Amino acid sequence: MSSLVPVVYYGGFLVLFFFWIYGIVSFTRDLKNRFVPGLRQYRRGRKQLAEADEQEREREEKEQQLY
Repeated sequence: MSSLVPVVYYGGFLVLFFFWIYGIVSFTRDLKNRFVPGLRQYRRGRKQLAEADEQEREREEKEQQLY
């Protein structure tokens, strides 16, 4: 009976450790595959909007100078 206690004790820690590592790995994979590309796409879209606004403002300035 006394040899069963350490086996159950360490077996339980092994199971908990496995799920702990699995959670960390899943989180890093989610970051890499979901959040980082989404953040890049968001920044790219903001940059394109800023460039479009800049071009529109320059066009309006040129029109104002013509009149």
